[in-house]
Amino acid sequence: MKDKNFFAMLSRMKYINRWGLMRNTINENIAEHSLETAIIAHALAVIGNTYFHKSLNAERIAVLALFHDTTEIITGDMPTPIKYFAPEIKSAYKNVEKYAGEQLVSTLPKEMQNEYRGMIIGGEEEQENHRYVKAADKISALIKCVEEFSMGNADFAQAKESTYQAVKALCMEEADYFLENFLPAYSLTLDEQS
Repeated sequence: MKDKNFFAMLSRMKYINRWGLMRNTINENIAEHSLETAIIAHALAVIGNTYFHKSLNAERIAVLALFHDTTEIITGDMPTPIKYFAPEIKSAYKNVEKYAGEQLVSTLPKEMQNEYRGMIIGGEEEQENHRYVKAADKISALIKCVEEFSMGNADFAQAKESTYQAVKALCMEEADYFLENFLPAYSLTLDEQS
């Protein structure tokens, strides 16, 4: 029966909250974050194809984004300041993530494991696609900061600035396009958006 638990395990994404070190006006779990990241990753690929003449597989990039945090079902959400505090911690956490990914994949029937291993653990063949997922992940975090700050939560002021700088540091034209053209709307009220 262990090889039939995968989808039930994935449904637990809704129980893993993000931003554990911050006071949140609205809690965010990894299921919500993964959906938003997938939407943004898809958009980045479409922007790349539309405005920068690339040939990206937007659907594949979106699916990779849906699965990008699934290992946190096992590991929990490690706060960024801790995860990247020292190279040794970052390296150890990467190993923990890989182990957690293999644990998740093992909850599938053998015939399905290779398909999902590529989405959860990835490989060299997905490196370019993962650049878009990483950018979308950072933009999703930036959106959270913008929304929290817009609601008067000063705890997110520094995170908003450092996350914005992290997105800019990617030097990705699609991400810059998203920031310039779509990010401002996240500060608007519903009436202003309509």
